[in-house]
Amino acid sequence: MKPFLKIAALIALIFSLNHGFGHSAKNNVDQPLPKLELKYIGDAPGLADKPMVLEFWATWCSPCRDSITHLNELYKAYQAKGLEIVGVTKEDEATVSAFTKEVPINYHVALDPDAVMAGHLGVTGIPHAVLVDKHGKIVWEGHPLELKAADIEALLK
Repeated sequence: MKPFLKIAALIALIFSLNHGFGHSAKNNVDQPLPKLELKYIGDAPGLADKPMVLEFWATWCSPCRDSITHLNELYKAYQAKGLEIVGVTKEDEATVSAFTKEVPINYHVALDPDAVMAGHLGVTGIPHAVLVDKHGKIVWEGHPLELKAADIEALLK
């Protein structure tokens, strides 16, 4: 392996151990989702009484970019059955809008510039997702790539 790649891999490993990709400092499962106070790019979705995936991400985050394709596929498969997906970032609208021209995001994107929502949930690493039932209770959390179709299907029953 080339020295640069070895160094990059070591830095990524240290970062993931210290910052926890897809990690939360607390267990949110079985807790109610705090009220969403977000600024949406585009129209705000109607989320009342709908199951959803709430995902925390950033344009500069390589694992987040990998998750976008997976979340786009889940949204395409389950939107008609009532699933909503909201990607939340603390970046500014111009940065996110430029990014989505290169990497399409087919679900809702919201801005949380002060990371209030991430703070409520104790998110310490991204990407991080929570799966919320139609009653507003968090039923799953973790790395978005670990979210399976079976998890969504169980939620929609």
